[in-house]
Amino acid sequence: MKLVRFGNPGAEKPGLVDDQGRLRDLSDVIADVTPGNLSRPVLQKIAAIAPSTLPLVAGEPRLGVPIAGVGKFIAIGLNYADHAAEANLPLPSEPIVFQKAITSLSGPNDNVVLPKGSEKSDWEVELGIVIGARASYVERADALAHVAGYCVVNDVSEREYQMERGGTWDKGKGCDSFGPVGPWLVTTDEVSDPQALDLWLDVNGQRMQAGNTKTMIFDCAEIVSYVSRFMTLMPGDIIATGTPPGVGMGKKPAAIYLKPGDVMTLRIGGLGTQRQHVREWSPAAGLRT
Repeated sequence: MKLVRFGNPGAEKPGLVDDQGRLRDLSDVIADVTPGNLSRPVLQKIAAIAPSTLPLVAGEPRLGVPIAGVGKFIAIGLNYADHAAEANLPLPSEPIVFQKAITSLSGPNDNVVLPKGSEKSDWEVELGIVIGARASYVERADALAHVAGYCVVNDVSEREYQMERGGTWDKGKGCDSFGPVGPWLVTTDEVSDPQALDLWLDVNGQRMQAGNTKTMIFDCAEIVSYVSRFMTLMPGDIIATGTPPGVGMGKKPAAIYLKPGDVMTLRIGGLGTQRQHVREWSPAAGLRT
């Protein structure tokens, strides 16, 4: 299934996308796509419903983050060897784990607002893992059984804040609007192999990133197992799994960074497309395009 949340920020309704790509309203089935509704029994209940019996949603409403009430937004750094090379950083011997503030979460097509004084904001298309069942010290062989589904994540990053301001990466990763997620949460039954997904990102129509999840250093099962050794993963938690090469920081002969007016378009095969307009910060800066 492709589960969505649609409507104005703070007033989203649950929905699903049918086989013809039409948006259907799930409000009479579940109140929202919450962590509690990501359990296997609830997902099986929803899957048993014929989409044609659900009301069609008119027009093209805004899409929000496809999961309400996200508790943790975790990310993995330098998880593609060629991206580590372009960043001039050594290959990690263990996954690099950091967190993005949950206040960075935004809908897949909401504006990305550059923080005040930003000069080095960058893009990163990533596969997101959505946890469906509590995971603590899970073995690799059992790890994917704790996953509800997958989604597209843009791990927008301010490189000066991340690399040049001391401390951890988090301050360059957690700015408001720096975590577009969606358009859909695609349940695991529709993703036969999360390590065989093409992903790409364009800026202003120019291809910047292209890769495939098969080239991850640490695959999805290893990531879930590894992270669960250090923190309990709960339903609704999102893990962004790293980005392929082509980020602005690594461009030659000179880095390229986001500026107001830019448009990012990114996609993962089977998981949908995002599109964000980049805006300059102001007290009235909104998230919508």
